[in-house]
Amino acid sequence: MSAPKALILRAPGINCERETHHAFTRAGATSEYLHIQQLLQDPRQLDRFAILAVPGGFSYGDDISSGRVLAQEMKGKLGERVLQFVDRGGLVLGICNGFQVLVRLGLLPCTKARLEEEVTLTHNLSSHYECRWVTLKTEKSRCLFLPAGLLLRWPAAHGEGRLVARDAATQQLLVDEGFAAVRYVDDAGEPTERYPQNPNGARLGIAGLCNHNGRVLGVMPHPDRSYLPTHMPDWRRTMLAHGKLPEDGDGMVVFREMVKVAAAEG
Repeated sequence: MSAPKALILRAPGINCERETHHAFTRAGATSEYLHIQQLLQDPRQLDRFAILAVPGGFSYGDDISSGRVLAQEMKGKLGERVLQFVDRGGLVLGICNGFQVLVRLGLLPCTKARLEEEVTLTHNLSSHYECRWVTLKTEKSRCLFLPAGLLLRWPAAHGEGRLVARDAATQQLLVDEGFAAVRYVDDAGEPTERYPQNPNGARLGIAGLCNHNGRVLGVMPHPDRSYLPTHMPDWRRTMLAHGKLPEDGDGMVVFREMVKVAAAEG
């Protein structure tokens, strides 16, 4: 069985591509960087890959709004091809700024199977950039590669991470219909809107979304900054208590499960 190929998108201002590349490679994929201009010049290159990853950072300096410029750049020449990529079996991951890009592109939550901006990611209720570890719970959702019921600790680092639908009923439907794949939880493991466990104030604690067929996932916190055991904030205590470290940090599950699904389908 050949290793699935993962495209790690590069663009001005993206700054988490190395971590994302290494995490996918560590999970068993053949990872390759590709600059957005190279992809726009020849969109057919997307067909060489099983996985597309849009890493975090500040694409184009988050000019206008976070992820907006890169999303508009992709929409004109690449949007429909990305939709076809997903329809034919491709998997997509957007992390933090990458999540913002996918939302503004209309690929998430994509409830109607067409590119349409249905929700937004707007300013944190704290009115400032939040950089802190958070606890997340994976929900029973449409996502094909994220097991339900996991409690995970990932670092959050964003200024515009509050997910807002057009009204409260629509936000609730994201949970009820399995689009809300990841939620911020409190010390009891219950979804929360309270700060600081929920760093941005997203209603119903929604921290990540998947699309209608479960092949696209976007998350605000960073699995790419928590995939190694030494990334975890208590790794020294773990080492002292057990004499060794686990193989992975909490974020690695995303990359391993994506590669597993891509390999099985390839």
